[in-house]
Amino acid sequence: MTDPSTATVRLGRSGLVLDDREEALLCASLFYFRLPREVWEARLAQVRATGYRAIDVYLPWNFHETAPGAWDFEGRRDVGAFLDLAHEAGLAVIARPGPYICSEWDGGALPSWLALEDGLELRQAEPKFLEHVGRWFDQALPILAARQWGRGGSVVAVQLENELDFFDTHDRHAYLTALRDMAIGHGIDVPLVACAGQGDLIGATGGVDGIAPAFNFYPDDRSPFVEAEVRRYADLVGAKGLPLLVTETNRAHTTLRRLMASGATLLAPYLQASGYDLGYTPSVGNWGDPGGFMTHDYDFGGYLSPVGEARPETAEARTLAALARTLGPALARATTAAADGISADVPTSDSPSRLLLDGGGTLTGVPNLGDEPGTAVFAAADGLPETAIALAPFSCALVLRDLPLAGFGLPGTLRFASADLVAAGPEGLEFAARTASTIALEGAGGVQRVAIDAPAHGGSIVTEIASGADRWTVVVHHPEDVPAPDGTAGVIAPALPEPEILTSATRLELETRTGETTAHERPPASEEIGVYRGRTHYAAAVDGIGELLIEGAGDIVDLALDGTALASIARFGATVRVPVAGASRLDATVETWGHANFDDSRLPGLAIGSLRGLGRVWAIAASEDIASLWTVDGGEQWAGDPAPVRTLAGWSSTRIGRPVTYRRDLPVDGTSHYALHLDGLQTPCEITVDGASSIVSPNDPWVHFAPGEGHEIAITMPHWPVDGGGATLLRLEAVRDWQVEAQPDHALLALSAKDSAGTEVVLPLELGAGEEVWLDVPVPPGGRSLRFEGGQVRVSAFARGELLGRVWLDDAARPKFTGGDPGRLWSPGSWNTGAVRLLVHGTAGGARPRQAGGPAAPPPPPPPRPQ
Repeated sequence: MTDPSTATVRLGRSGLVLDDREEALLCASLFYFRLPREVWEARLAQVRATGYRAIDVYLPWNFHETAPGAWDFEGRRDVGAFLDLAHEAGLAVIARPGPYICSEWDGGALPSWLALEDGLELRQAEPKFLEHVGRWFDQALPILAARQWGRGGSVVAVQLENELDFFDTHDRHAYLTALRDMAIGHGIDVPLVACAGQGDLIGATGGVDGIAPAFNFYPDDRSPFVEAEVRRYADLVGAKGLPLLVTETNRAHTTLRRLMASGATLLAPYLQASGYDLGYTPSVGNWGDPGGFMTHDYDFGGYLSPVGEARPETAEARTLAALARTLGPALARATTAAADGISADVPTSDSPSRLLLDGGGTLTGVPNLGDEPGTAVFAAADGLPETAIALAPFSCALVLRDLPLAGFGLPGTLRFASADLVAAGPEGLEFAARTASTIALEGAGGVQRVAIDAPAHGGSIVTEIASGADRWTVVVHHPEDVPAPDGTAGVIAPALPEPEILTSATRLELETRTGETTAHERPPASEEIGVYRGRTHYAAAVDGIGELLIEGAGDIVDLALDGTALASIARFGATVRVPVAGASRLDATVETWGHANFDDSRLPGLAIGSLRGLGRVWAIAASEDIASLWTVDGGEQWAGDPAPVRTLAGWSSTRIGRPVTYRRDLPVDGTSHYALHLDGLQTPCEITVDGASSIVSPNDPWVHFAPGEGHEIAITMPHWPVDGGGATLLRLEAVRDWQVEAQPDHALLALSAKDSAGTEVVLPLELGAGEEVWLDVPVPPGGRSLRFEGGQVRVSAFARGELLGRVWLDDAARPKFTGGDPGRLWSPGSWNTGAVRLLVHGTAGGARPRQAGGPAAPPPPPPPRPQ
């Protein structure tokens, strides 16, 4: 903990400087909102034991404002208590209050009801949005201000917004100025930063004075071009007297070493300490093709798993942190350059980096980007002969050369070391290495060079080196034996229970909904009736209708005709046609998996701020083929006048990729709604209707015309020699008179907490399509990972009044899942009362729904976070 009377924080060329201690900082993402409060202290201690000195933490707006004007900072939402624990653990905090955070979190933390307000523009310098942001900052920023580093707290920097350079903010300078002024007005005096998601400094900061640029790098870990890219940004900010702050990047320490050698003084790999999306909080995002559901198991392979298991990278963390701590200001103040005179027999960097250490010496990064061991050779220089070093598979050696040792109370110079220097003092030098290493020391008797075998885990190698009257004790550890900052080795991780197959359950006599409905002329958006998270149920008569057109439905739509399950749909708002001939009643249950955390225009439900619910439902009254009789304007391709008449997309030209415009009048009556379907569309195209233009995606090749629209239409697309598709114009009539039941998350939680009699059943359980039941499943004590097997089933699991999460077992309608393991739910030990309550829904997936029991055990390691 810091002494508030002397604590200081400043941003300088050497990075974030805490209490005048200049050191390259390693920072782990650790999110209180993805962990039960009961594990906060232990997880913070685990991070501190890896040698990382800082954490970064988002504050999700919609986690704390659960409904308009309803604020919650209690229990596991008590971010102030979390920050206090971080301070007690000796961790600095970079706080990220948004207002937008991304983080694969529901809506990127922007409350879903904002989109209901006419004229409000998200992430813009627009009065209505800024008024809402002001109310959020009124709640969040005083918590941060009171816990700033110079006031006895942990907060050393505050990030405003997040990766704004991905978003079309019209006036970035005005928007970031407004956020900056709010922060200053609330007493934030630690450095303010804004991160660029794709390297656009002005796009991220707006060029606003008082906001320092930071960068998020997500390279291919095997790319040979990482160093050159990172050095460019280090030079760019260095010319302004600023440090290179990497606020997000990949988790592999091989890559982190490459970034450090290229000039980064803050390294904050995203999600080193993994978490879990408890509740109705995952997003739908931009990682699919397009679209995808984010898993509750929020894990991208960080050094701590969602349940707190320590992974092998923890040893790499301790080693790199110890090296940064040992080199201290010399590393933090270093300047970077391209290295030369190095060759390797393995895939390596196209342009490796060398740091010119302050006070003398260099640190050179030499990557092995392959999976086999290799060798790098340093050319002879400055009195040292040519030197070969061993490279471990997929690694980055950080080679020290010509480091003066006087600052450590030792004589002479460390002329060369291929092992990592993890400690130095009057007692000697300590290194860490997985391979044989070369160490050369120069003293009164000249240069002494020694080769040291690779140490075994638990068997550090001690060597005495002498040069004339100068002597050094050299110790080489295995990385697993590098001590943590408190002197201990290793990271304590929870013991994992043995897997157990769960074979029985109690089927409860509980309703799955109340049946209380209200009447609406049209199906309302879920958010319009207070369902910001949860489900909305719709019912309407469809007598005499042959086919429906549903526009904008999302996220999960379960349809039934006359009580028989028809289909499960998860199309992210794409328009769908649904045959209903012969039926008299349509029922639809729409479950919100999450709101879009990114802004993806390819599908309606992936646009930021898009609403959830059944969307617009129409009866198809008439259909007309309009693929023919389009006039063609090829622009510069030819000067035809009068224009030729062709089928849509039917013009042939040698000028591939050049735009072609097709025009025609549509047979609309001026009083009806219409929908135009561009069947076979293969590239995005620009559609101009009555002078107004928009882009139509092949993922949702539909255009809606309101009454009076659509008389004149022009479609511009790049010419590409393909078989022509078709164009169909549908005349629509609204389906009216709906009965709607709102079932928000708190209503579902209330149902899950009710007592009920039950009947014992044996797993696996078979359900009918559309059937929904409550089950109690006994779970052995302690923290447990619950896994499910089967198909055509969705499962929601509840414990201690909270939703643990949801899984959707194999189903043709299921979208791609991204993040961690989609089949795992986590029951924290403190929440385990001996059973979990399941709401199980059989989907209409084309086969008999079936749910089996699963082992209460952890899953295989997750894949890396896609970018």
